[in-house]
Parts: sequence; C-alpha cells; structure tokens
Amino acid sequence: MKVEALIFNIVAVFCFVAAAVYGLWAREPIGTTALTLSGGLTILIGGFFWFISRRIDARPEDRKDADIADGAGELGFFSPGSYWPFGLALSAALMGLALAFFYSWLILIATAALLITVGGLLFEYYVGQNATQS
Repeated sequence: MKVEALIFNIVAVFCFVAAAVYGLWAREPIGTTALTLSGGLTILIGGFFWFISRRIDARPEDRKDADIADGAGELGFFSPGSYWPFGLALSAALMGLALAFFYSWLILIATAALLITVGGLLFEYYVGQNATQS
C-alpha cells in the first residue's frame, strides 16, 4: 500500500502545483477550483492508503527484497459470471435520468431498483443456489 500512497500523493502535489500555476497564469476560477479539488481528492485517497499501510503487514510489492514467488498464491474469489452488474448499471442510468429531469416518482423507482440490485450483487453468493457451503 505504500507504493499506491506514494503515487496518489505525487499526483496530489502535481494537482496543487498545477492549480497554483494555472490560477496565476490564466486567472480563471473554475479550472483552478477543479485542480484544487482534484488534488484534495487524490490526497484523501493517498492518505487513506498510507494509513492502511501502517496497519497491515508489508506486502511483497512494498518490500525491496521480495521475490516474484512471494506474491504467489490465492488472490481471492472472483465471480465467474453474474447478471447483477448489468442490472446495477441500468439502475444507475435510470437514477441519472430521474435526477436529470427531477421526476420524483422516477427517483423513487430508481432508488428501489438501485437498492435491489446492490443487495442482489452483494448477497449473490450468500443466498439461493449459488450459496457457498461452510
């Protein structure tokens, strides 16, 4: 996580420097605000990664003396196929459409659709025929 924290913090410093140069050179507030907020968001992510890196053991990516074989092994469980992400994308698109036109009835329908699809994606392997036996 230290490598990721370093990358995000370098990008944050670049965004802040670019915001200062752009603000002085162009004297345009929208671009300066956008660059400053981008720097703030990246430093937020970099700070989170730095905080997490202090709490967990060093990964092979973080050690200079690590071999390639140190990173071998199981990485986790990845779903072989699921239709829930497609439904989630449709629900998010419906919510975007509902918010763009600000139809309150469509916002309620999209909220319900989002909650159902997020729940379906989250609990896909805990209930039903795909439930893992423990």
